Amino acid sequence: MITRLSQLFVRTLREDPADAEVPSHRWLVRAGYIRRAAPGIYSWLPLGLRVLQQVEQIVREEMDAIGAQEVRFPALLPREPYEATNRWTEYGATLFRLSDRKGADYLLGPTHEEMFTLLVKDLYSSYKDLPLSLYQIQTKYRDEARPRAGLLRGREFVMKDSYSFDVDDAGLEASYQAHRQAYIRIFDRLGLEYVIVKAMSGAMGGSASEEFLAVSPTGEDTFVRSPAGYAANVEAVQISAPPAQDASGIGPARTVDTPNTGTIVELVDIANAQFPRPDRAWTAADTLKNVVFTLVQPDGRSELLVVGLPGDREVDPKRLEAALAPAEATPVTEEDFAANPGLVRGYIGPAALDGGPARSYLGVEGPLKVRYLTDPRVVQGTAWITGANVVDTHAVDVVCGRDFTSDGVLDVAEVRDGDPAPDGSGPLSLARGIEMGHIFQLGRKYADALGLKVLDENGKLVTVTMGSYGVGVSRAVAAVAEATCDDRGLAWPRALAPFDVQVLATGKGEEILDAATKLAEELDARGVRVLLDDRKASPGVKFTDAEIMGMPTSVVVGRGLAEGLVEVRDRASGERTGVPLANAVDYLVAVAGR
Repeated sequence: MITRLSQLFVRTLREDPADAEVPSHRWLVRAGYIRRAAPGIYSWLPLGLRVLQQVEQIVREEMDAIGAQEVRFPALLPREPYEATNRWTEYGATLFRLSDRKGADYLLGPTHEEMFTLLVKDLYSSYKDLPLSLYQIQTKYRDEARPRAGLLRGREFVMKDSYSFDVDDAGLEASYQAHRQAYIRIFDRLGLEYVIVKAMSGAMGGSASEEFLAVSPTGEDTFVRSPAGYAANVEAVQISAPPAQDASGIGPARTVDTPNTGTIVELVDIANAQFPRPDRAWTAADTLKNVVFTLVQPDGRSELLVVGLPGDREVDPKRLEAALAPAEATPVTEEDFAANPGLVRGYIGPAALDGGPARSYLGVEGPLKVRYLTDPRVVQGTAWITGANVVDTHAVDVVCGRDFTSDGVLDVAEVRDGDPAPDGSGPLSLARGIEMGHIFQLGRKYADALGLKVLDENGKLVTVTMGSYGVGVSRAVAAVAEATCDDRGLAWPRALAPFDVQVLATGKGEEILDAATKLAEELDARGVRVLLDDRKASPGVKFTDAEIMGMPTSVVVGRGLAEGLVEVRDRASGERTGVPLANAVDYLVAVAGR
């Protein structure tokens, strides 16, 4: 049965939605695929639902092909399993929490490791039952602080999550590789340009972790790659620390007057003017700046954290977030500085921090009890210009290990184009992408917490090892739209399009509508998915809507009918071809690959 546009539940819009920030959001709303219900929450309309179901089918076919079995868990989940793994607390404000009428606590599932683990624990007890892979395609919920970009960062989204269960690490590696290959086939079928990058595990836990990123200038994820094949999410890049330096020839640390040096540039200028070094000019990389944050744990406890890094680098917020998860770091306020007068804004140095031997040359009475972590480049023997904890004053030749120490290393400085790859494979280049899939080797974190054990072949209880594998199904709809749309609207690849062909009846005569209807019916009988635009609207409106909706092929039945011709338009290329009406069905069946 053909679908008639006159009866389809859809309205195209001539204006962009006010909150649209990226093209996919703009066109999916304007074309009538989705409709905003609340910030970060969208209703799927018939056209959009068709695309979503196409993505689901591709994912389902590839998961079934590796022997994974589909299940479905509730979205409303009890508190107790998440308390057992500490994620009731670790998820913090991201978790949607609620209580029933009896006061029992529940959550809306952001992810389902606990439920999968408990289900397998309930039903399986022997190594003979394993390996096992289960998956579901289901709606998830996360209370994003700043939902944006339509389907790309929402509070409600559809995800495929699967989990593997194995007796040993060799089995986990095999399951991981099977899922990895399935993901390659999924994203190949979606037609996306994507990269596989090393990633952080975050709140999920586990060891090996990779992301599948759709390359897109509007993506929220930054990744790096080298000419020789190194690729990583910027959050997972680990800077190689330089070797320790010999500081025996460096004189004692001293303080210098540095008036009006509120920036690193001003500090470098005054250093070169007032106390130049003999070998070369001072640069921002010779300065050690110390940035203060408030570190808040998921249970609400907070403390100050100072991060020391070379002055030519900035702290990357995403790297900082990933490194400190599940805690959150926020910039300090004026009230924080007022409560800690030993931290002199703009002039903070190691002398003021706990464990800093530099206080001896500065005469500081008792350091603050502040956690101090430094960049990997701040190694033993390196000398720095840094703050002296006094307004308009800095310290010169402050040597790491001699004049100050830190409480550890925190690798959160920005990564830049041209930085060396950690594996020595050449200079890095930065690009942006949309996270489409993430695979983890979870190991035994959840099995340990929830007591998932089986008897091995020797009759001994062993803890099961797990893998976790996610695909953003609704996000894939947006990512493909983002990659294929243009300034006229959507342009779906045929594998995801709601319909193969859109037939446009453009004329007032009944013979045009009759010919268009007959063509649509014959195509439908041949297995081609057809949308017939039978509305009483002008040709211009129909052409515009066809481009906005983005079916891969459209057929114009109009003025050419008098010569026995129809016009076939390819949405992606814009190519237009005149085809005899008598041959149109065979031609379009071939184009549609049916």
